[in-house]
Amino acid sequence: MADVRTLLTDKTISQLPAPPDGWYLARDTELKGFFVVVGKRKRTFTVQGDLRKGGKRVSSIRVSIGDTSEISTRTARATAKEYLAQISRGQHPRPSQDGLGGSSENAENKAAADVTLKQAWQRYLEAHLIRKNRSEKTIAGYRDHVERIFAEWLDTPLRQLGADPARVAKKHDDVTKENGPYLANGAMRTLQAIYNHARKTNKKLPSDNPADAVDWNEEKRRDTGMGTGDLKRWFSELALLENPVRREFHLFMLLSGSRPTALQAIKPNHIDFRRRTLHVTKPKGGSKRAFDIPLSREMILCLARAIRFGGEMYPLQAREWVFPADSESGHLAETKEDRSELSKWGNDLRQTFRTIATAAGVSEIDAKLLMNHSIPGVNAGYITRHKLLEDHLRRQQQAISSAAIAALGASLAENRALQDWLGRGAARRAVSNSEIQRPDSSKQQPPVLQAAY
Repeated sequence: MADVRTLLTDKTISQLPAPPDGWYLARDTELKGFFVVVGKRKRTFTVQGDLRKGGKRVSSIRVSIGDTSEISTRTARATAKEYLAQISRGQHPRPSQDGLGGSSENAENKAAADVTLKQAWQRYLEAHLIRKNRSEKTIAGYRDHVERIFAEWLDTPLRQLGADPARVAKKHDDVTKENGPYLANGAMRTLQAIYNHARKTNKKLPSDNPADAVDWNEEKRRDTGMGTGDLKRWFSELALLENPVRREFHLFMLLSGSRPTALQAIKPNHIDFRRRTLHVTKPKGGSKRAFDIPLSREMILCLARAIRFGGEMYPLQAREWVFPADSESGHLAETKEDRSELSKWGNDLRQTFRTIATAAGVSEIDAKLLMNHSIPGVNAGYITRHKLLEDHLRRQQQAISSAAIAALGASLAENRALQDWLGRGAARRAVSNSEIQRPDSSKQQPPVLQAAY
């Protein structure tokens, strides 16, 4: 579970949900550095602060105060303020417990030398992943590696792992056998990143990263995309999908080549029907890589249908999301389908987009620009994407969409489900049959949006 922020009181702590596995932090909104570690069976008041020497940060330490069932929040808060004040002065709150004899310098050395995987992970989470605005999905992946794959190592000092790379290599071998080669490699990359991050502030750790001892498993790019000859069957499957909002989502994925998580969270105000663009606010890499997708006619029709169907099925959620759903977030959150009903979805469709782009004569650079991929090479850095958006890239986008729809051939006229969905005048018939709501007639729609109906 993700960490939460709330004003810690006896009542709010008692209402915190237990995690299905692992633990999470409930941070106090009033006193920085004061929080509760919430586990499945135990909840512990804790403080965390930076030990400093000569004005420079030496290490971050975490000290437990007590079980929430044994002391009140008021008492714990008072103790936390005292502990945090000591830490700010460079003193460990419990020197005798750690055998430090009251010496703040020894406390710093001890804390630095014995930083555990759990502590290093927490700092990496806060100082790197959250600060750099990594996505919830990315953070969840790291958390799964640390708290599930390395669960038995959470309280192990990193220096022990650094001094015993054979132990880490064996773990990689074990995870490969039990969970597969891809997960094993991914977990070790997480450990590698956390160790490197910890060593920036703790030079007492062994200089060699223990994950460097791993014999990495071979990873092959998954080749699950479709060619134009496969699209007729896929479209027939998609036309029979019961939920029309999900149907339009999968179609838009195919036509845009975008990642599922980026499309799930698009809002109506992200669409500019006059400019024929869709603004993707949080692609992979975060908001700093936000970009505009040029929209082909087929993509505009798809978005218009999604808005119409969404307004009928989920009127409240549709006020905020283009692909609404009856979910906690209000938008589509799980976009996997039964393979027996829809054979290709998710990243299968991203690979299909690239394949169709090649068949349509779109260059590799243009396809990468449309998908917001980074382009290798020095000269590529001189390409100004937004200058190509309004004309050149939109023509390439239209070529890809036209190739995808053209792959249907005669089936568009022969298949009743496809005809009702994508045939000429289908959207207009749907409106006239009251299957979807008309927009407010008093509001003039942009010409390009009117064409969708």
